[in-house]
Amino acid sequence: MAVTGAVAAAPGPSAVAAAVTHEPAAAQRSTPLAGAGWHLKDSGSTARFRGLAAVSRSTAWVAGTGGTVLRTRDGGKHWSDVSPPGAGALEFRDVEAFDGRRAVVLAIGEGEASRVLRTDDDGATWHESFRNTDPRAFYDCLTFFDQRHGIALSDPVDGRYRILSTGDGGRSWRVLPSDGMPPAQHGEAAFAASGQCLVSTGSHDAWLATGGAGTARVLHTADRGRTWSVADAPLPAGDPARGVFALAFRDRAHGLAVGGDYRPDQPSPRAAAVSADAGATWTASAEPPAAYRSGVAWLPHSRRLALAVGPSGSDLTLDGGRTWHPFDQGSYDTVDCAPDLGCWAAGERGRIARLGW
Repeated sequence: MAVTGAVAAAPGPSAVAAAVTHEPAAAQRSTPLAGAGWHLKDSGSTARFRGLAAVSRSTAWVAGTGGTVLRTRDGGKHWSDVSPPGAGALEFRDVEAFDGRRAVVLAIGEGEASRVLRTDDDGATWHESFRNTDPRAFYDCLTFFDQRHGIALSDPVDGRYRILSTGDGGRSWRVLPSDGMPPAQHGEAAFAASGQCLVSTGSHDAWLATGGAGTARVLHTADRGRTWSVADAPLPAGDPARGVFALAFRDRAHGLAVGGDYRPDQPSPRAAAVSADAGATWTASAEPPAAYRSGVAWLPHSRRLALAVGPSGSDLTLDGGRTWHPFDQGSYDTVDCAPDLGCWAAGERGRIARLGW
């Protein structure tokens, strides 16, 4: 389903790692991680970037409207336009990068508008590895378990979510049988808001987020998409604009869900939830973000720190998602963190930023 600060020198990875390592001290500050904030980078673009892949503090990919794909290798000082030729009519909503040279992007839309492309040479050339030919399908997100195995998600077809699978790094895809997928609710769909409606961790586990129906839900697979279990999530529901918009798991057990109502004139009083049992059950955050959030990411090497972003601002949790604290009012749609603690955010009007302390 389609949905519709000053730059300063950031500390090195060792300084950021120290801040994460000393979480109890950080949690005692009057302002959580005082000084933390997004450092805006000049992308040179006006596209809206809902797809984001953080490779490191120096390297990141973004994908967005007008078939736009950008990549940086110097921490955002310069961005290379590596958009696929002839892709101007496509809406890229997800990008998964293996490194600075290899990436896979997903375009959303009904019928043939949904496509997957891969590059192995810095974006100099792209290979279209999948084009949807079923007018009933609408692909929203994709994720990879490793450099070869991945899945992509479509809104329900014949009453069940459709899953694509690849075993060769996104060079080819096949539709998985739907007999292991629970029935969708009436009006239920996934939100292509941040590339995080389908996420994975480890070699076999993945989760998908839903909305638009009577109950917001999270589905879990432990076998790379062949069979799924389902759990209700305590986020706003009962309207096509409400539900779970993004998920993040720091390991197989511990997950975060954010969302709400994406309409700016509607409140989102229960915009976040947590799970400690692989998504089998979800508990509403005691102090959720004050508004709709479309993206969420754990800070690497941390059991408690995570970021959430949305059009009205960003929030930080110091306790694994139970309470959230606002720290920035800028508009972002998606967020992602790399193992070296390079955290990036992206959104409307070409906005891209990297987190610094």
